[in-house]
Amino acid sequence: MQTIEVRDVTKKYGDQVAVDHLTFNVSKGEILGFLGPNGAGKTTTMRIITGFLPPTSGTVHVDGIDVLEEPLEVKERVGYLPQDAPVYPEMTVKHYLHFMAEMKGLNAGQIAQNVDRAVQQLELQPVYNRLCGNCSLGYRHRIGLAATLLGDPPILILDEPTSGLDPHQRIEIRELIRGLAGERTVILSSHVLPEVQQTCERVVIINDGRLVAEDTPSGLAAQLTGYTELKLSVIGAEDVISEVLSAIPGVQEVVPESREDGTATFAVHMSPQRDIRADVFNKMVENDSPIVEMTPQGASLEDIFIQLTTEDPAQEPTEEEDSDE
Repeated sequence: MQTIEVRDVTKKYGDQVAVDHLTFNVSKGEILGFLGPNGAGKTTTMRIITGFLPPTSGTVHVDGIDVLEEPLEVKERVGYLPQDAPVYPEMTVKHYLHFMAEMKGLNAGQIAQNVDRAVQQLELQPVYNRLCGNCSLGYRHRIGLAATLLGDPPILILDEPTSGLDPHQRIEIRELIRGLAGERTVILSSHVLPEVQQTCERVVIINDGRLVAEDTPSGLAAQLTGYTELKLSVIGAEDVISEVLSAIPGVQEVVPESREDGTATFAVHMSPQRDIRADVFNKMVENDSPIVEMTPQGASLEDIFIQLTTEDPAQEPTEEEDSDE
């Protein structure tokens, strides 16, 4: 079931095309990484999905609802965290969260329950009675994320949710987002690509407003290289092991890399359509060659991102797109 459907969406600012005939889906309960270089159109796309900005052409449906026709219905289903995590600096954290809960139409009992849960999840107790304007950047971002979670929206759209957080806080927020998998649908935009790789099941990469890739991180790596790779270290004769590995269905190439103290190390190129690890294990047992290490390898999401977005660099962001990072 598709929770979010973006169909042939284009957004123009005068002659500048910010989003160019963009199409993709997000399934219910999925965590989708939404990536692109500065000015690629990410923030514009997220604003269109949430109903804050109309497309020039194309359609967006959220839970089957047309965003242009019923924007308020869509906003009730979506929790949106903009990149700059806006908060009211003159309000205390407590008053801000209660105010945001009231704006979402929660009753008194729901407000207390929702605010308490969000404060616990985001560890805002130390600043709960402090003015938002006197909180650090990291805390202000956590306050914004806490407000996004109020009312338990089934869809979350998060633009750089860990910006300004220290490594410990990044891990906590990442675990929080991963814990939402299956429970809520999440679109996550982030410049921290290893974080996206660890958090998201699938990624969409756009460049210059256009879709350039859509797959799982491992699937993208396989598309770019034509194979996936297995690093294998085995105790035994290098030539014999190489011959045994080459005979396994799905193995495209066996590349010896090193040999030390009776242990031979290979890079085994395999078809992305076939997981050969069980076959490798069984064959090494039959050959009486103990496996020291067997680790899947592949291009990192950062490698993929750079390859897909540097051959056709995005244009400089327009004034409307200057927050599109």
